[in-house]
Amino acid sequence: MASGTYKAIGINLKSAPLGESDRLLTILTEEYGLLRAVAPGSRKHKSSLGGRSSLFVVNQLLIAKGRNLDKVIQAESLESYPGLSQDLSKLTASQYLAELALYQALSEQSQAELFHLLRQQLSRLEKASTAMILPYLAHATFHLLAVAGLAPQVQSCCITQQQVIPNFADPDWRVGFSTVAGGIINLAEPHSADLSARLTAAELKLLQYLPEPNFSQEMVEAKHSLSPTVQDWLSIERVLRHYAQYHFDRPIRSAALIDLCFVSVRSLSQLTP
Repeated sequence: MASGTYKAIGINLKSAPLGESDRLLTILTEEYGLLRAVAPGSRKHKSSLGGRSSLFVVNQLLIAKGRNLDKVIQAESLESYPGLSQDLSKLTASQYLAELALYQALSEQSQAELFHLLRQQLSRLEKASTAMILPYLAHATFHLLAVAGLAPQVQSCCITQQQVIPNFADPDWRVGFSTVAGGIINLAEPHSADLSARLTAAELKLLQYLPEPNFSQEMVEAKHSLSPTVQDWLSIERVLRHYAQYHFDRPIRSAALIDLCFVSVRSLSQLTP
């Protein structure tokens, strides 16, 4: 970026107090990727940048280049997701996705695909019924991994490259998942892969639906008469969580609250939409 000022559309992914009245923002921009900039005076009561520097607000920004840190001169809000902060489960899921975006976003180059995907997923989470928060979190996580070129292999065995079809006729049937190998492992075939998890037929089927661009719970139920439980989706989330943490070599701190948010819920069908 040249010296002087520049414009960008960005979403605030992280905010920290700086000095007496400023905030230091970590912003994912469509045009320039990840950047850090000071929002001067944004912690003052009547600051025009106050609300615009909140988490997950999308702004049209005018930014001044600085020697050490850039500075937000103007911000015009384009979109926000107030519903996320009004529900602990939604807020936790959105912070989880923000961490994943921060881990993979590059600086000083366009991150348009990641930027638009994150906005789409946050919007969907904000509008989701309680029953759909975990499924949408799993779907969004899978697609963020795909944007990073790290999506796990879920349709075929990592060792044999043969398609794996869930066997619902056998209640004891399982398929392995190897974080190191990069996806599912057919346990009927000889292998030496370290397994991170063993998935039931229902869990594998859910995992195999995640690459669908327009995933929904209704689609899963209609296509295979599945009625997933919270435990099924928690198993999928944990598999994807460990996989993402391994490949990004960073912990997803927000994930610690996932179990807390959903541990008392027995099944998705019991939740009130």
